[in-house]
Amino acid sequence: MKRVFRYVKRSVDNGLVCNNSASGIVEGFRDAYWAGDYETRRSTTGFMFIFGGTAVSWASKLQKTVALSTMEAEYMALRGASKEAVRLEKLIQRVTMLVTQSDDLDGPVNIKADNSGCINFAKNPVEHKRTKHMDIRYHFVRDEITTDKVILEHCPTD
Repeated sequence: MKRVFRYVKRSVDNGLVCNNSASGIVEGFRDAYWAGDYETRRSTTGFMFIFGGTAVSWASKLQKTVALSTMEAEYMALRGASKEAVRLEKLIQRVTMLVTQSDDLDGPVNIKADNSGCINFAKNPVEHKRTKHMDIRYHFVRDEITTDKVILEHCPTD
């Protein structure tokens, strides 16, 4: 994640500077800080997306509800990142289609996550019986994975 934040600083200092040699795919990173707010014990969600070698979208905000576990906080962060990934992919497809007059750039967005429990839960919901307390709106991620709009990949915290 440290490498990712260098991209954000460079983008903020210089504007959006795209690298021609960088791949033309959207790559996302997301993380959560469980129960980080000492007053409300709500977790913090953070995500960032890179396109053309530069950060094009990022956010860090307090989650709306209290997460009962680290995995739940990570899953809630994954929902926010998945929604942004789908939005960015649609935007890039439209711009590319207008510029190149081609519409063959349909593909999933790779989101890197450091919590393997969260990744397993998102990919295999049937195996997890004790998650009924989690709000249905966070299962948006499952739909994005099963329709191949998002791919999850484990990324170590370092």
